[in-house]
Amino acid sequence: MQSNTYKLLTENLGISPKVLEIIDKAEEAVATKFEALDDIMAYNQYKVLDAFQKNNMSDTNFGWNTGYGYDDAGREITEKIYADIFHTEAALVRTQIVNGTHALTLTLAGILRPGDEMIYCTGGPYDTLESTIGIRDAGKGTLMDFGIKYKQVELKEGHIDLEELGKTIGPDTKMVCIQRSTGYGWRKAMTIDEIEECCKLVKSINPEIIMMADNCYGEFLSVKEPTDVGVDVMAGSLIKNPGGGLALSGGYIVGRQDLVDLISYRLTTPGIGGECGLTFGQTRTILQGMFMAPKVVNGAVKGAILCAKVFDMLGYDVCPEVDDIRSDIIQAVKLGSPEAIIAFCKGIQAAAPVDSYVTPVPWDMPGYESQVIMAAGAFVQGSSIELSADAPIREPYIVYFQGGLTYEHSKFGVIKALQQMYDEELIK
Repeated sequence: MQSNTYKLLTENLGISPKVLEIIDKAEEAVATKFEALDDIMAYNQYKVLDAFQKNNMSDTNFGWNTGYGYDDAGREITEKIYADIFHTEAALVRTQIVNGTHALTLTLAGILRPGDEMIYCTGGPYDTLESTIGIRDAGKGTLMDFGIKYKQVELKEGHIDLEELGKTIGPDTKMVCIQRSTGYGWRKAMTIDEIEECCKLVKSINPEIIMMADNCYGEFLSVKEPTDVGVDVMAGSLIKNPGGGLALSGGYIVGRQDLVDLISYRLTTPGIGGECGLTFGQTRTILQGMFMAPKVVNGAVKGAILCAKVFDMLGYDVCPEVDDIRSDIIQAVKLGSPEAIIAFCKGIQAAAPVDSYVTPVPWDMPGYESQVIMAAGAFVQGSSIELSADAPIREPYIVYFQGGLTYEHSKFGVIKALQQMYDEELIK
């Protein structure tokens, strides 16, 4: 570590030389991995730039509109740019979509009809989607309340069980769903190659089955996206990877024109669909965030790899492992106790530029089955492309680390988390 930086961290920011020595060793060990990530970042940066230029993006598109939002030029060009980036026919990019779960709910509810069957082929979905589907919270307007059938195929040794999926698909199967990221599971994210293999199998059984991907945390981890390898429709959040830390809110859905149309009718109302809906002046931040996203994601992935290496060196189980192919920005560390989780999250919070003085505590967060602790001092509340960490307070006590608008900040999160655990004498 550079001497000036070392001096600042030890004298001004209270970091012990022991912690910095561990960080230096870990960083040196993963340096060659960073070079490959830089090539992916450059590819995606130019792909995004090409989409902006091809659509003749203009400063005039940043203007406001009012009322119903008819003929909102900024909204229209934003959706064309998103469709081009993800190589799809259409897109919905809306401030009215409140989070990733909402984007996914619109996708499922917009396409599926009573009697249709959906299959999650990556095991159970993210906690908040259990209520959407009807795995819990029956009677609140879940998909199962409306007669939509649900099945799930468990992963086999961390991978999609294609044989079991083939057996599970039946005459009523309308949609097969892939959750790319780990969620609160102990598994690697689904790679693009795995997603492509799954799509090929499903389409060989019945080409009419719709392939849907939850792409949260996965954008720009590869030179391809799920929609490049057979996924028909895909959804995500603007305050994760594609918003680049600048989008203030919103979600996106991209895919086939007919499917996006159906989803737009659920977003607003049949007969209106995507023709209405204001952007409330967010076009500039949404698009500038997308332009910055490949670089921001690059820093976050590097931070995740550093986190994995540091805690692997200290004897903790990590997922993904240091040498694994990355397909989302999340790094899971099995810390083994609620005290260690809380200390880790306290360190992440103390590393934040916003609300660094706040102490995170576990709480009963809506939509989650267990108490959850969340550490995030972000410019945009809930933005998990910014440095953050969260964990359900349940065995085996796994913390999930992600984000950082720059690599240096993601790295500082690892430093502070490690320092806090040493201060509380919780390191193995």
